[in-house]
Amino acid sequence: MPEFFSAPAFVLWGAPTSWLEVVAAAIALVMVGCNMREIHWGWPLAIVSSLLYVFVFAEARIYGDATLQIFFAIVALWGWLQWLRGHRADGSELHVSRLTMRGALWSLVACAVAWPLVALFLIRFTDTDVPWFDGFATGLSLVGQFLLGRKFIENWIVWLAVNAVSIGLFIHKGLWLTVGLYAVFAVLSIAGYFAWRHRLRPTAAAASALEHA
Repeated sequence: MPEFFSAPAFVLWGAPTSWLEVVAAAIALVMVGCNMREIHWGWPLAIVSSLLYVFVFAEARIYGDATLQIFFAIVALWGWLQWLRGHRADGSELHVSRLTMRGALWSLVACAVAWPLVALFLIRFTDTDVPWFDGFATGLSLVGQFLLGRKFIENWIVWLAVNAVSIGLFIHKGLWLTVGLYAVFAVLSIAGYFAWRHRLRPTAAAASALEHA
C-alpha cells in the first residue's frame, strides 16, 4: 500500500483518519447511490471499496469485517452478472421483488446461524476484542449481499441492522469517518427500501385487476 494512503488525512476526536479510509468511504457512498437507483456500475465500485476496506479494518483488528470485504469483492462479480443477465425462476428478467414467506424465513434462519458461527470463528482464530459485534455485522452482511444481488427489497432491512450495529463497533474502534459513513448508510438503507418499493412490480392478480378496471 503506497505511503500516501497510510498517511493521516486529518484527525477526528483524537483519532487519525487515513487517506485510505477517506477514499474507501467516498467510493462506498457512490456505490450505495448506484444500488438505490439499480445502476449496475455500483458493483465494480463495491469491489474497489471492499479491497480498500480490507486494509482499514485489518489495521483496526476488525478481522471479521476485513475478511468480509474480500468476500464482498468476489461476490460483487456475481452480483454484477446477476444485475446484467440474471433471471427469476420463471424466466423473467431480474427485477425488484419481495421474498416469499418461505424465503423470508430462510433468510432469518441464515442470519441466526451465521452470527454465532462467525463470532465463534473469530474467538477461536483471531485476537479480536469484539467477536460478537463483529460477528453480527459480518454474518448478516453475507445474507444482505445475497439478497441485494437477487434484487430482493428485504436486503435494505438487513443492511439497516448491519449499519446500526457497525456504528457502535466503529465508535469503539475510533474509526470516526467510517462511523459517519455508516450513519449515512443507515439513512440510505431506509431511503433505498422506499426507492425500491416504488419499483416493485404488481402481482399477476393485481395487474389483471388493473387491466379490467
